[in-house]
Amino acid sequence: MTLDISGLFKMATPGSQRAALRRDGLSVLLIVGTALVLWEIIVRVRNVPVYLIPAPSVIAVTLWQQAGYYLSQSLVTLGEAAGGLVLGLTVGILVAVLVTFWRQMERGVLALAILIKTTPLAAIAPLLVIWFGFGPLPKVIVTGLMTFFPVLINVHSGLHAVDGATLALFHSLNASRQELFRYAQWPTALPYLFDALKVVAPLSLVGAVVAEWAGASAGLGRVMWLAYANFTMPALFAAIFCSAVMGIGLYWAVIVLEKQVIFWK
Repeated sequence: MTLDISGLFKMATPGSQRAALRRDGLSVLLIVGTALVLWEIIVRVRNVPVYLIPAPSVIAVTLWQQAGYYLSQSLVTLGEAAGGLVLGLTVGILVAVLVTFWRQMERGVLALAILIKTTPLAAIAPLLVIWFGFGPLPKVIVTGLMTFFPVLINVHSGLHAVDGATLALFHSLNASRQELFRYAQWPTALPYLFDALKVVAPLSLVGAVVAEWAGASAGLGRVMWLAYANFTMPALFAAIFCSAVMGIGLYWAVIVLEKQVIFWK
């Protein structure tokens, strides 16, 4: 009698991954579509004034009539968010690796990171605008400050999550610290890194928008601020919708990238 265990080692095929993504996409569309329909019904039944909460149909008309404008402003914010995300990701990973190799620096560096994290960005953003102007640099810095801490903490935890048996094996083979990092610690930290990315990728858009509120010549944050100042709620909600769509897109992009990088998961 033979036991067939080949099924235990089957990896997910690209076709099955695409099918899973389609199912997830349909689920999202169903839930979001239902919420929008309920929103439309409630606003129309209760005759809610447009200057308080506009109906989704009114927001859709605003987006349709000014599609080019909202697209250009969205691309500005997306570029700033991407720059800040790369900055926060790079600094977070480098600092996590640094304190892993030099443990005597760990407490001091993490204390400094916590200090930066707890500093209100709403207070920092105007200062950065004063120092660096109304260009993209202040927005990139604010977004980097907002995103680097979750990356630092998750990667730091992942680098220390190698199980004892693996560590004993590498020590028995007289592996160097570099070899231990490359073949054991870094692969173990990758899932932690992607967990952080799922949080900070959409969060980077929040950082860019908040920085744009402090002063900007373009971007969704500026659109929101102008709409709020003039009580044009359809324009405000249209900008929020664009930001939300980009956030969802970034989240799904991280999931797709994770499946490609951590193919053994």
